[in-house]
Amino acid sequence: MSHEEQVILVSPDDRAVGVAGKLEAHRRGLRHRAFSVILFNGEGEMLIQKRAAEKYHSAGQWANACCSHPRPGEAVDAAVVRRLRWELGIDCPVMPLQTVSYCARVSSELVENEVAHLFVGRHDGTLRPNPEEVAETRWIDPDRLMREVAAAPERFTVWFRIYLERCAPSFAAAARKLSVSSHRALVTPQ
Repeated sequence: MSHEEQVILVSPDDRAVGVAGKLEAHRRGLRHRAFSVILFNGEGEMLIQKRAAEKYHSAGQWANACCSHPRPGEAVDAAVVRRLRWELGIDCPVMPLQTVSYCARVSSELVENEVAHLFVGRHDGTLRPNPEEVAETRWIDPDRLMREVAAAPERFTVWFRIYLERCAPSFAAAARKLSVSSHRALVTPQ
């Protein structure tokens, strides 16, 4: 990376208070804005991705469909569209679900301290994962996912485990509400 990507530092109520380099924010545990996308298919299965081996933290662990940080000056919904295209090679409608604040160590040197905007969406088409980001993808029944997480939590990223613990019922309820005709609340690619 020739220049370090910047993240938006935020107050506990998600008000922007500055910017910092992404690695610096994670080393110092600075609270920053993030987002995560939970995708379901028409069968009610959830898309999970195994993070590429080259990722600087949580490499090789399973996570939700897509997660990242909006850039300074970038709206969260625009960042969601950008990252879905970059990580999975897809465009699909998503809707905002809720915001989750958490602080968790992701390695001996790095801390995630995020105000994460969660989005949920539906995708039934082809995936074109970016190998720089994604080692593998998998559609999984939510009940089976919960059993796998309980049996081997170390295989899953800390933030995904937090989202599942705090938000799993709302993921499923929101996924049921998503339909082709309900575009009012949806963020769609432009």
